[in-house]
Amino acid sequence: MTLRIFRNAFLASLAAVIACTLFFVGIMYYSTHKLAFERLSAEAEQIASALSSYGDDYINTVTHASRVTLVAADGTVLFDNTADPSKMENHASREEIREALGGGTGECVRMSSTLLKNTLYYSKRLPDGRVLRVATTQDSVLSMSATALIPLFLGILLALALSGVLASRLANDITKPIYELNPEKTDALEVYPELLPLLESLLSQQRTIRAQMDELSRRQREFAAITENMREGFILVDNRRTILSCNRSGLVAISEHPRADEKTISRVWCKPQICDAVDCALAGERNEVLVDIGGRVVQVIASPVVSNLQVAGAVLLTMDVTEREQREALRREFTANVSHQLKTPLTSISGFAELLKEGFVPPEKVREFASDIYSESRRLIALIDDIIKLSRLDEGVPSTEREPVDLYELCDEIIEYMQPVAQKRSVSLNLQGEHVKILGVWSILNDIIYSLCDNAIKYNKPGGEVTINIKRSYGEVELSVSDTGVGIPYELQNRVFERFYRVEKSQSPSIGGTGLGLSIVKHGAQFHGARVELESEPGFGSKFTVIFPPESVIEDGVNENRTEK
Repeated sequence: MTLRIFRNAFLASLAAVIACTLFFVGIMYYSTHKLAFERLSAEAEQIASALSSYGDDYINTVTHASRVTLVAADGTVLFDNTADPSKMENHASREEIREALGGGTGECVRMSSTLLKNTLYYSKRLPDGRVLRVATTQDSVLSMSATALIPLFLGILLALALSGVLASRLANDITKPIYELNPEKTDALEVYPELLPLLESLLSQQRTIRAQMDELSRRQREFAAITENMREGFILVDNRRTILSCNRSGLVAISEHPRADEKTISRVWCKPQICDAVDCALAGERNEVLVDIGGRVVQVIASPVVSNLQVAGAVLLTMDVTEREQREALRREFTANVSHQLKTPLTSISGFAELLKEGFVPPEKVREFASDIYSESRRLIALIDDIIKLSRLDEGVPSTEREPVDLYELCDEIIEYMQPVAQKRSVSLNLQGEHVKILGVWSILNDIIYSLCDNAIKYNKPGGEVTINIKRSYGEVELSVSDTGVGIPYELQNRVFERFYRVEKSQSPSIGGTGLGLSIVKHGAQFHGARVELESEPGFGSKFTVIFPPESVIEDGVNENRTEK
């Protein structure tokens, strides 16, 4: 802007200098030209007056510096003080002579191209019809300019230098307030009120930009807050695999050792399957892969990003599906176990029934076979009942409403019911503790305690003991079932709550049971908001403790009638 102002001001000054120079030369030439004709006219009047007073002899005595010529009416040159009249051509055709003959006086200017000088002619018709012509020479405009060329050139240079300085200062004076213009301060308006519209426009744009920046910052914060707290991850890459945007979950999901400064997705720091999925997406095809990263199963969905009918990049969505895959594995394992557990008694029942149908069983063995069929049927029914119980607990839908349950009384009833089984295995049952009421589902609590006692009896030693203890501890209620049996190895204690899992599989047929008892205990406790703890030492027995939270405990006389679904 400063350069443009300087250039325009300098060119304007140059144009003004040139115009003034030409005007001055023209005025000077015009003034000189006018003065010369006035002098010639005065000389012609003087000579004409002398000729009328003294006769033609006077012309021979003329000593003027100007050229004097006397021409007859027919154009014949009668006298010339600078040339031989007899050798001069007829002047009837000369412009100044014609004008003098016709109008009394005549003027004419003729230039010599060789001498670069003008000859000024002034003619006056005498009373006798002759024409008196006076002439003088004058420098032409070019000649005059050439004479004054050096002074004129120096003057122009001086004027241009002064114009340059003034133009530079003018440009700086004009642009300096604009460069220093601050929308926050309006001091410039005191010097340049013309800047008020510009300043108002800047202020308006500044407010608009500030509002837009605030909105962008707010949206960016919201986007960052949403994406950074998402369990799912996303990564946006361009067609060169350069990461344009991502969240922490996305980086963690695709690499065991993510780095925040990673700029591209490469095989160096992420799985090859992910790179292949990105390549497929950049080729325009949606791809989905499951990747095992550090013990986690991650689902990666790579989709192309299309702009102007061309693939501009890809977006990766990542989800940790470890729990889902584990559940799927457990479901498959559960299905296989159920199929096996159901197939065994059904095979036995089918075999016994076929033998009876074909008549291969002696009459004295029919009762024994019928007893075996009945036992396998009861085992099958017990298995189905346990599966139904687990299904209901998984769904979180109890069969009845919650009600106050006295754990001590419930344990006493279960002990009384299981005494025959315990006596058969020479195991004594003991109940200790206090009466405590909790808000729960009686059938589920019954299943929990029954399963713990049943396992304590089955896996006990002959002459062993099973002790049930109920006590309060820091507002919680602890129900423990301990035995003096074989115990559980330390490395297997975290698996005993799995469905169909047995510590001693070789003894399972002789011990009996469905293998779902502890799973029912675990899910039943979770249904009541309780937790299960296990203490066991191989060869010295085990102790299972169900700890109910304070909010499920009913104090004496308080919430006796409270029930909930």
